[in-house]
Amino acid sequence: MNQLQPVALLTFLALLVFSCGNGNNGTPGQLQEEGRSDRSGRMGIIGAGATFPAPLITAMADDYRDLTEGRVTVNYQSIGSGGGIRQFMEQTVMFGMSEAYLSDDVMSNIEQATGGKAFNLPITLADVVPTYNLPGIDKGLVFSGELLVEIYMGDITRWNDPKIKELNPDIDLPDLPITVVHRSDGSGTTNVWTSFLSRVSDRWRSQVGYATSVGWPTGIGGNGNEGVAGAVQNTRGAIGYNSFAYALLNDMTYGSVVNAAGNVIEPSFEATTEAANIDLPEDTRILFTNTPAEYGYPIAGFAWMLVYENLDANNAIRGKKEAEELIRFLIWSITDGQELSESLGFARLPESALERNYEMIRQLRWQGETIGSDLLDEHMADDEFLTADGITE
Repeated sequence: MNQLQPVALLTFLALLVFSCGNGNNGTPGQLQEEGRSDRSGRMGIIGAGATFPAPLITAMADDYRDLTEGRVTVNYQSIGSGGGIRQFMEQTVMFGMSEAYLSDDVMSNIEQATGGKAFNLPITLADVVPTYNLPGIDKGLVFSGELLVEIYMGDITRWNDPKIKELNPDIDLPDLPITVVHRSDGSGTTNVWTSFLSRVSDRWRSQVGYATSVGWPTGIGGNGNEGVAGAVQNTRGAIGYNSFAYALLNDMTYGSVVNAAGNVIEPSFEATTEAANIDLPEDTRILFTNTPAEYGYPIAGFAWMLVYENLDANNAIRGKKEAEELIRFLIWSITDGQELSESLGFARLPESALERNYEMIRQLRWQGETIGSDLLDEHMADDEFLTADGITE
């Protein structure tokens, strides 16, 4: 399984020796107890990573700030999954976001360095759609996995190719060259896209593979969802791939995809959630592209929030209160925060993912104390635990 490779363990270990008081006026002891709240009691949560969930995380941040009456702010940097994993491992953020789960090697290195696990907690579902720019054809194109492989391998080069016509007999396809567009940065969206292509094509799997970044056989690169979208929207005959949410929010033209059951699936919230209607491993590290679900959308996976089991081992978290606020935001984002999903073009988490998240949250610790379990119990017992009375004073 081709996932992002780990940084050198010695480099990672070196990062852990920095004092929690670096760059601050308080003593390390004060910071460990109080965190970085200012005199008014405000506290910031810092995260970075995948561009795909950025609209949802940003909306969650806005609602959460209002819910906490401005006491807690969430600053999320949309830099791509590769950057999010890197900053998470470098401990410059409290949480990372990625559409590619952490590899076995990375998980092992983190456990050796911190004395605890790294958790991959699903926050939303990442569905990726083929986007295109064909004059006069604003919807309705159908793609199969095999067809997308041939286009992205550079074998099919014109839109009126017989294999495209076969799947779209009622559409007048233009005699235009195909411009293939892909991500140029490390990207969880790429991980989902290439995972699907690998599962439908032995040739793609052996020659290209899947990861957050691959050696593309053909095409031009764009940085982030916005870079791919810009190239597609500004180039007649272009095809790319974008998150479903991004395509919806930016009024992009996207196609339907034939799934493993042979059904033509138009991207939708319901079809994406159905794709994840499977048994999940305890750590949720699974790709379910090319899902066997009869009516599931086949190019979909999770977007994960990355957190350390031992939160005090993350140098970006400088006090127990910060750790508690991070956990409160995490619990809210997988429960009440899911109410924001569909209005922004995201599918809700399935119940199976929610239950796995609860199991992992219960293991979150601060200096050996299972604060995750305590806060989750508090949430279960009192729906109002996130109101102003429950926020750091």
